Amino acid sequence: MTGPVVVTGAAGFAGGHLVDHLTSEGIRTVAWHRPGGNPPRAVAGVQWQGVDLFDEATVRSALTSVQPSVVFHCAGAAHVGKSWSATADTLRVNVLGTHHLVESLRDVAPHARLLVVSSALVYGPSSEAVDEEHALLPANPYGLSKLAQELVATGPGGHANSVVARPFNHVGPRQAPSFVSAAFAKQIAEIEAGLVPPEIHVGNLDARRDLTDVRDTVRAYRLIAERGVPGRPYNICTGKALAVQDVLDVLVSQARVSVRVVDDPERHRPNDTPLVLGDPARAVEELGWVPRIPFEQTARDLLDYWRERIRG
Repeated sequence: MTGPVVVTGAAGFAGGHLVDHLTSEGIRTVAWHRPGGNPPRAVAGVQWQGVDLFDEATVRSALTSVQPSVVFHCAGAAHVGKSWSATADTLRVNVLGTHHLVESLRDVAPHARLLVVSSALVYGPSSEAVDEEHALLPANPYGLSKLAQELVATGPGGHANSVVARPFNHVGPRQAPSFVSAAFAKQIAEIEAGLVPPEIHVGNLDARRDLTDVRDTVRAYRLIAERGVPGRPYNICTGKALAVQDVLDVLVSQARVSVRVVDDPERHRPNDTPLVLGDPARAVEELGWVPRIPFEQTARDLLDYWRERIRG
């Protein structure tokens, strides 16, 4: 990467880990966060900027001042379940914010590479692993918003130097408890601290998901930005699916106390997809990327993160 890079959504989960990865490699990083949101973490060597993606003039001005070589677009609404009750907001954040970024880049930094972080949920349901040629049939408003985001960037009138990452489920430390693995880890940490009864409340445990450690995921983002073919999507996944029950079992096995599992109807999603499983062959063959971190380590690091949070 020849110049500075911009990371949108840098105060978020994946965006924050991407900032850590880039700065560890000595890459000059300008990190955008939502004005008025949570204060960003202090990261050595990072220039933080509050940029509202809904304000195209502000986006244009910020890009003009930085002249980035790469923009990693991680900002957006990220919760599948909430997209059912906040469909308009999900579309606005994921599509309109991307539109403003694309329009501004085309005018003030046309040679910059744009990495759009999409989602595996752009694909239609499948009973087997899906590659990038699988039918695009989103089954929920979140997936629809991510497909629209891709088209804004790579379709007619988009940014010619755009590449697309389609991450499957990614987990790890600092993940919010609105996501299932982090919700389990937080409950276990609270139980260990004696703050709640020794019960873990769960939803559907039969759903199977392809889980990648977030630190492997953001390493893939960098490789896509550096080596990916413009307009070409890349699955970021392991090629293996874990049932939510398996995730729970691994976390419970690492708990320091005994816990009881309690079914909670409030945690069941409408239209939950039974299987989300990807084929990572394109990323492996074209980018040289392979996931390195086993789920047992991911679970341990996630639990330790929540233990520290609860103690704090």
